[in-house]
Amino acid sequence: AVEFGLLDEEARELNIGFFARHTRGRPWVRLKVAASLDGRTALANGKSQWITHAEARQDGHHFRARACVVLTGIGTVRDDNPQLTVRDVATTRQPLRVLVDSRFEVALDAKVLTGGNVLVAGAIDDAAKIQALKSIGAEVLVMPNAHGKVELPDLLTELGRRGWNEIHVEAGNKLNGSLIREGLIDEIVAYLAPSLIGDAGQGMFNLPALQSLDEQVRLTIRDVRMVGPDVRMIARVVR
Repeated sequence: AVEFGLLDEEARELNIGFFARHTRGRPWVRLKVAASLDGRTALANGKSQWITHAEARQDGHHFRARACVVLTGIGTVRDDNPQLTVRDVATTRQPLRVLVDSRFEVALDAKVLTGGNVLVAGAIDDAAKIQALKSIGAEVLVMPNAHGKVELPDLLTELGRRGWNEIHVEAGNKLNGSLIREGLIDEIVAYLAPSLIGDAGQGMFNLPALQSLDEQVRLTIRDVRMVGPDVRMIARVVR
């Protein structure tokens, strides 16, 4: 007697990034966002530290720790100056930090550039800026699209080519929206704080106005639970 396919779904969940990379050539992309109950991730001036509580931030570090790459954009670095390292949980290695910075505007003393293991993806062939980044130990890729921005599908394909299975995104609403519009997000981990910020705050995703509800990005809710005072929701994009 032969049986096959036993615990197929459970096995795929354990190795979801590996299967994603080998079946489509791109890593599994998980986007983490922390917001108020009315969906605001920051004040109008970009400040966002801290909307959610310490327990949610520690939980988020578990997702950083399991990822191969932590990806962010220049807006987040400019507003919050994060390190984007794993600190609040035990880890045997730090993920690669990838900064999407089309015009190489990042300050050379930004925390994200410290400690090595950093890749900066830009869209202009500015030799002086590229050399300055390389001189402090950052790797630089130049991959422009037709609009003068970083060609995000090519960036993710390159990260997959290097063997990275899971990408953890912690970015602002502009990069979040771009990744969703390009169809590059697989999973969203959203932490919702019991607070209200109001219409002046920044939203989770910078997406165009829809003309029809048929254009919605459909999600499947996978898990909802309390993490300290905050609610954590995990949802996957319906393909």
